[in-house]
Amino acid sequence: MKRLSYEVLKEQGYEGYLLEKAPVKVLQFGEGNFLRAFVDYFIDNLNEKAGFDGKVTVLQPLPENSFTSVPQFLNQQEGLYTLYLRGFENGRKVNAKRVISCIDRCINAYSDYEEMMKCADNPSLRYITSNTTEAGIVYDPSCQFTDTPPSSYPGKLTQLLYRRFEKFGTKKGKGFVILACELIDDNGKVLKDCVIKYAKQWNLSEDFIRWVEEENLFCSTLVDRIVTGYPRSEADAINQENGYEDKVLNTGEVFGFWVIEGPEWLKEELPFEKANLPVIITDNHKPYKQRKVRILNGAHTSMVLGAYLAGFDIVRDCMADDVIRGFMNKAIYEEIIPTLTLPKDELESFAFSVTERFKNPFIDHALLSISLNSTSKWKARVMPTLKDYMKNTGKLPVCLTISFALYIAFYRGKEMTETGLTAHRPDGESYIISDDKAVLDFYLAHKDDSLRQLANAVCKNEDFWGEDLSRLPGFADTVADILEKIEAQGTYEVMKACL
Repeated sequence: MKRLSYEVLKEQGYEGYLLEKAPVKVLQFGEGNFLRAFVDYFIDNLNEKAGFDGKVTVLQPLPENSFTSVPQFLNQQEGLYTLYLRGFENGRKVNAKRVISCIDRCINAYSDYEEMMKCADNPSLRYITSNTTEAGIVYDPSCQFTDTPPSSYPGKLTQLLYRRFEKFGTKKGKGFVILACELIDDNGKVLKDCVIKYAKQWNLSEDFIRWVEEENLFCSTLVDRIVTGYPRSEADAINQENGYEDKVLNTGEVFGFWVIEGPEWLKEELPFEKANLPVIITDNHKPYKQRKVRILNGAHTSMVLGAYLAGFDIVRDCMADDVIRGFMNKAIYEEIIPTLTLPKDELESFAFSVTERFKNPFIDHALLSISLNSTSKWKARVMPTLKDYMKNTGKLPVCLTISFALYIAFYRGKEMTETGLTAHRPDGESYIISDDKAVLDFYLAHKDDSLRQLANAVCKNEDFWGEDLSRLPGFADTVADILEKIEAQGTYEVMKACL
């Protein structure tokens, strides 16, 4: 079977969109599945639907032996790969195929260091994107300007910016628009702060620092798409159906949403709206982040632990059950959405998409995997909503208060093992609670408490929550009451009773 290439597609009479030649406008730090199913997908659509006419050079940011052979395969396939976006959309099952043709080539920051630096000399290069994981945007003072390259992503970026400054520093409009996609708060701002620190540590000129500040735009962004990556079990069948071999097949959910914090003029440069893509350029990305954390992540955290104790194993099956789905939706529409600031119709539209995403027939999202580190997740995703709801109404939110009791019920382990704290479902099946050691030690120490003692101890644990939750009027007593009902009736009946 022939490998995917432009020639093979021409031989097949492929009728989809392809862009074989165009100037390189984007340098992308990261060759992984996420960027290829998200940023590159959007760039490819910009090329087709809005005349962006730009290619992407992909940069593998770590040594070649740290990664798979994705760069090699991409280059062998002339930058082409097949992307499948799958799931539910507007009540219909979707399995959309697209050959992505926006990638020009893939290089490695270590073995192709000089090629990486030459990218800064390209006058058409305008955008830098990245997803170097949450640990990627860090300032490491051991990095030196003479390193080829520095180990940190911000160090590499600072070198590139300096090369750009040396080449075009006297010309307006030759700085970069930098779109950080790492999953940390204010990713663009944090990245810029790291670059400035390196510029000062390396004694680069004040003129350069001024150029970084005035001619470059560091955008904080919010990214949202589940990417499931290479479909190993299906790859052979997909290749047979396509009539070519694709070593870097990629899959993700059909839902995708990108929020970029930037000025109004950026909408003209990046015409996502013209291409009818789910990308928003706004002067403040934080309300959208709050929407995602509180609705999408908050719904997960509120529902999954109780659903698991009720005998469910994957998210999709929860959505097929009237009680579990009803509990989740009651929490979203009656308790979470009223605390948010975006327009109600936008919030409800996003909430509807969440339910569709959770129904995705192509993703087996295990509840037990979602349960990892639920203590910090409840604090970040649910607690702010609970407090805002109480502030607005003077009452405890029914479902979110129940979710706290469900969390405690799930964490009632009895024995510590090397992998975590062992607990049991009502049917006797054992499971492992995975969290920070201090959390597991706390629950083990309280394994013989009465339900009321346990509820009070958890609420008072300021190390968990940053405050004493027993000071919230009626909260600890209500949680204890719910725990007693869970003990007597099970989580399913408790969730059902609130509907």
